[in-house]
Amino acid sequence: MLYNEPNPLETKVLTRRFGIPNSADVATYVEHGGYQAFLKAAKMAPEKIVDEVKISNLRGRGGAGFPTGLKWSFVPRTSPKPKYIICNADESEPGTCKDRLLMEYDPHQLIEGMMIGGLAVDAHKGYIYIRGEYRYLITMMEKAIDDAYAAGWLGSNIQGTGFDFDCYVHTGAGAYECGEETALLDSIEGKRGVPRMKPPFPAVAGAWASPTLLNNVETFSAVPSIIRDGGAAFAALGTPKNGGTRLVCLSGHVNRPGVYEIPLGYPMLKFIEEFGGGVRGGKKLKAVIPGGSSCPVLLASECDIAMDYDTLAKAGSMLGSGGMVVIDEETCMVKAALRIMRFYAHESCGWCIPCREGTTWLRKMLQRVHNGQGIASDIPLIGELSKNMLGRTFCALGDAAAMPTISIVEKFREEFEAHLDGRPCPFEHKHEMALA
Repeated sequence: MLYNEPNPLETKVLTRRFGIPNSADVATYVEHGGYQAFLKAAKMAPEKIVDEVKISNLRGRGGAGFPTGLKWSFVPRTSPKPKYIICNADESEPGTCKDRLLMEYDPHQLIEGMMIGGLAVDAHKGYIYIRGEYRYLITMMEKAIDDAYAAGWLGSNIQGTGFDFDCYVHTGAGAYECGEETALLDSIEGKRGVPRMKPPFPAVAGAWASPTLLNNVETFSAVPSIIRDGGAAFAALGTPKNGGTRLVCLSGHVNRPGVYEIPLGYPMLKFIEEFGGGVRGGKKLKAVIPGGSSCPVLLASECDIAMDYDTLAKAGSMLGSGGMVVIDEETCMVKAALRIMRFYAHESCGWCIPCREGTTWLRKMLQRVHNGQGIASDIPLIGELSKNMLGRTFCALGDAAAMPTISIVEKFREEFEAHLDGRPCPFEHKHEMALA
């Protein structure tokens, strides 16, 4: 799928300008209604802006799904300290690739969302923290910011509103850990990107120990639509307590991978069939990682559910950051668990022992089992070690590594057992036979 091709099945809100020629230009953005939400918000009381975001039922699109309006209300706008708006554009979750499209095709929507956040909490400086691998986006976002200044949409007394707002790009070094909000803050301050103890939370003591409003790209990009059309209209697109649309990054064994915008609550199996064109090669669906590599896996029999935060939580998984990975019947789940754990062991910052040691030993044990060198006691030990990591680390990276591993061991134990006693991986053997 080409990202700028219109798809009649999508509900386009954040992506409605995708496909318009020169959609990243400030003139194009203004021509198609851009920055009008900011002008509307500039005439509103700050509390009213926050109320509209609350009414919208917008929840953080970075993974946790915390109610955005509630988060905004935690920032003490009367604090004598400077306030900051920070956009998390790190997007390091495997399977997730939506924020880069929002910055590439509609960067001014993101800038406008941050400006509205500034109006809401009396902040006058914003930083967009972009992951190191997104080098090309740094140039694009810097151009968008420069163009916004030149057109009078950033700087002092913006469009005669009396509101001042400056925006900057800050580059990460490619560390997954810096997607965690407090590690990101340390990185912006020029320190090593490791998580902070909480409380205090960033809303009270964030960047430079000052009140900070921190959301990811998709969350800020939804704000202009909320202010323009009203929170109730945005909420009506989704399900109760799950307002609006969200971008889903569909990958894995499907015929039409891509990034699609759908209403929250869309049926998962219907989404895989209608948007993804079904499982590739006519094979059967085995499992789905619904929201990025840190989410517990769902069996095919568990996938006939609505895609919203609360429904997936009840099913024992998460909507996460929207990185859906479809897995077919010929996939070795031991190898899948190993690949996930290799990533988390590599990306652990090493700050706390349960994560640093836990991910390393889980990687070693999963490798041993996949090599056919494991013993029966390894299987419960993998599950036990994963569970011992949960809730015992400074940040959620330990949980992110543990949760998918626990679900894979519990739901595919027979595949682990099939690798014991020196036996080769049955799925690799099947694949070799098919190629022969």
